[in-house]
Amino acid sequence: MPKMKTKSSAKKRFKVTANGRVKVAQAGKRHGMIKRTNKFIRNARGTDLLSKPDEKIAKKFMPYDR
Repeated sequence: MPKMKTKSSAKKRFKVTANGRVKVAQAGKRHGMIKRTNKFIRNARGTDLLSKPDEKIAKKFMPYDR
């Protein structure tokens, strides 16, 4: 049986934590920062964890990263 391939887009965007959760960068900070509130920019620092349903989808794209 051949190896399954990891989606290139997924390996660039997601990291799996030691507990198996999927870590992802905060959304909405690429451009248009002038129209965003300071509170939004401050709260969108760092990383976030995906929700359980989204986590299932992301893990399908990365078969060996569990």
